[in-house]
Amino acid sequence: MARTGDEPDGWTLPGALDGERLDRAVSLLTGCSRSHADAMIEGGRVSLGDRVMASRSRRVRTGERLSISGSLGPAPAAALTPEPGVPVPVVWSDAQVIVVDKPAGVVVHPGAGNRSGTLIQGLLARFPDLADLADLPVVADPPTGRDRPSERDRPGIVHRLDKGTSGLLMVARTPVARAALVSQLAARQVGRQYLTLVAGTVEADEGLIDAPLGRANHDPTRMGVQAAGRPARTRYQVEARYHQPREASRLRCQLETGRTHQIRVHLASIGHPVVGDERYGGKLLSGWRPLPAGRQFLHATWLAFDHPLTGERLSFSSPLPPDLQAVLDMIGPAAGG
Repeated sequence: MARTGDEPDGWTLPGALDGERLDRAVSLLTGCSRSHADAMIEGGRVSLGDRVMASRSRRVRTGERLSISGSLGPAPAAALTPEPGVPVPVVWSDAQVIVVDKPAGVVVHPGAGNRSGTLIQGLLARFPDLADLADLPVVADPPTGRDRPSERDRPGIVHRLDKGTSGLLMVARTPVARAALVSQLAARQVGRQYLTLVAGTVEADEGLIDAPLGRANHDPTRMGVQAAGRPARTRYQVEARYHQPREASRLRCQLETGRTHQIRVHLASIGHPVVGDERYGGKLLSGWRPLPAGRQFLHATWLAFDHPLTGERLSFSSPLPPDLQAVLDMIGPAAGG
């Protein structure tokens, strides 16, 4: 539904859009893509009544007045500023791909509420050529099939780790590499393993959690197991069990899909939330002290993919960082795997 001359100042939201997310309402009213709607909201161009909206997940209501400042065409996005002070431990790089060992507490790319201090801005300080990817067309996000956010805010980023998760992440350095890595992710050809510590004793030595995930109706920023959600599969293997000072299990998890918060939600759904994960742990983490900096015990320890040009299978590993190893030292010794 495009803007017409009858509504130069905006739209009065109809009943058909009652309860829709703001970004979807903007997309439906203007005929623009969801990614462009997101960009307009993040740019402070969308208002409900006289209030500029910052949250794209805000639910709209019948009768509210929605307006957009400026042209409906893409707003010129400011180029990202390189930030040399952002910690970016590079594990390996060549002319096509960069592999980094992301520290916990670092956001991967800018978004609402995080416009600076991100991993990609640290990478731009070291690899200025990444800026060339900012002008490429938006590509489909393999896990969701939806358009991803603007490439200008995430040049070269093909997958992500949560702010509180540390470990290995691959970044494309050229258009060819980006296309190849996105294709491998979509075909589930990228190997990704995580080490985690969960509350309680996991009885089975190994298992598969096959449960669809979707956004929670009451809070779109949270994920949950939902019958109508997208397929999600997590394999796990118990590496150790601990009984002092409280029951815990160390797991190695392998992703077969890559949904948002997948490991955290899947493990919480079987009664064994990730230690330190206050978002999904709830009462099951009673007695556990929060880990530093809002950190969950989750580390991307192994990554494997085919090189975009040579086809060579590359694999990388990362040991537990000191803060997580200190947790194991505190609760050990292990009682066996």
